[in-house]
Amino acid sequence: MPEVQGLPEATKSIHIMGVGGTAMAALAGMLVDAGYMVTGSDGNKVYPPMSDYLSTLNITPMEGFKAENLDHRPDLVVVGNVVRASYAEAAALNDSDIPYMSFPSLLGARFLEGKRNLVVAGTHGKTTTSAIAAWLLEHANKQPGFLIGGVVAGFERTARAAKGEHFVIEGDEYDTAHFDKGPKFLHYRPTTTILTSIEFDHADIYRDLDHCSLSFQKLMAIMPTDGLLVARTDHSAVAKVAAEANCELRRYGKDQAWDGHIEDIDTQSGTMTFTVTRDGKAWGRFESMMVGEHNLYNQVAIVAALEREGLSPQAMAGGFSSFRGIRRRQEIRGEPGGITVIDDFAHHPTAVRVTLQALRLRFGGRRIWAIFEPRSNSSRRRIFQDAFAESFDAADITVIANPYDASGIPEDERMSPTALVNGIRKRGNEAFNWPNADAICQRLTANVQPEDVIVILSNGSFDGIHAKIITTLEARLSRG
Repeated sequence: MPEVQGLPEATKSIHIMGVGGTAMAALAGMLVDAGYMVTGSDGNKVYPPMSDYLSTLNITPMEGFKAENLDHRPDLVVVGNVVRASYAEAAALNDSDIPYMSFPSLLGARFLEGKRNLVVAGTHGKTTTSAIAAWLLEHANKQPGFLIGGVVAGFERTARAAKGEHFVIEGDEYDTAHFDKGPKFLHYRPTTTILTSIEFDHADIYRDLDHCSLSFQKLMAIMPTDGLLVARTDHSAVAKVAAEANCELRRYGKDQAWDGHIEDIDTQSGTMTFTVTRDGKAWGRFESMMVGEHNLYNQVAIVAALEREGLSPQAMAGGFSSFRGIRRRQEIRGEPGGITVIDDFAHHPTAVRVTLQALRLRFGGRRIWAIFEPRSNSSRRRIFQDAFAESFDAADITVIANPYDASGIPEDERMSPTALVNGIRKRGNEAFNWPNADAICQRLTANVQPEDVIVILSNGSFDGIHAKIITTLEARLSRG
């Protein structure tokens, strides 16, 4: 049976191909909450934390994309974008009469229809901006739904259906499925869109910046005329795309209609006090644990978007001050012996740079170790190597791991950790290439000092390096 666009009537059982992914597991939880019987498969064994979460849903992932995974004849199959048409399970689905949909298509049809959807799009800042926006709506008792690429403290989950009229979602420009190469956000029925940035990324599917911009232009084309676009128009690529939207445009960023300035950063509490201005006049004063200029403007964008939804400065202030962060976004994992170990998802040169700059502001003069694993499709390629060399300037010592599984990338296109280390050193900064998590843990824990800050930068598990470092440091401290 061909792909379907709407949820078939009388659907009771749903099978998810690629259920081990963060977003797919989140969707599984929403479907279970909605009363569906859910099964799932994944290409490999699913490990914690996703396996633990799926276990709470009574879902045991089938290992491998095998044809027999469909023998139980579900009413609908949701196909993740990790699934290739050549996989046996995908081929069996194509040969069957079982209807199927992509994850974004099902999300739009089942959970977004009829809601006031706030879509956060852009190369950077999607998770942080989505998380804070959802939290501010929650604090204002709007009972929003959300789908966020990280676990927000207070929600303790990545997704839920809306009880109120609002839904907040990350608008990913990555492709939807093997049978739908359009970006995911085209399925998300935006009422309001925040457009944070546009840079070249996802080198496995986009050729260059212009090719990336085309996807965002398609998003502009589906904005309703009574909708709202909040765009960082002091960035030229964003301004160019935003000009195509046929709806209200609120410009934010330096010297734009919605601007902001940092009043104070408390390096002891790790908080930032900031003021948002509207047309040159102070509109609201807020305190947040998300520090740094990039976080300042993410939060200015949220204020501009939610003001239109009726939230007052006072209501937003309570939301900002009560926000307690997101796992894997400047998340403190432990502080053995006064050494702070932080986990962060940054994997693009710009994200690495602004994250380290924010941590420099947050922790003042403490020595910062930046431990970077090139793991994303773009960071494992040579295309960003020179840009990465400049991204670590705010760190005192940088450690570059060997790229994660570069076997699928042509050798002449692969990022060289040795060349990157040399590029960092040429800028007058200290850097090393230590190959893997075990080597890094051994050498790092032998050289750190009390008050040091260790930030792990990776968009994957990095072989459990965070726990290894903390456990090794605790053992060292227990021996005196």
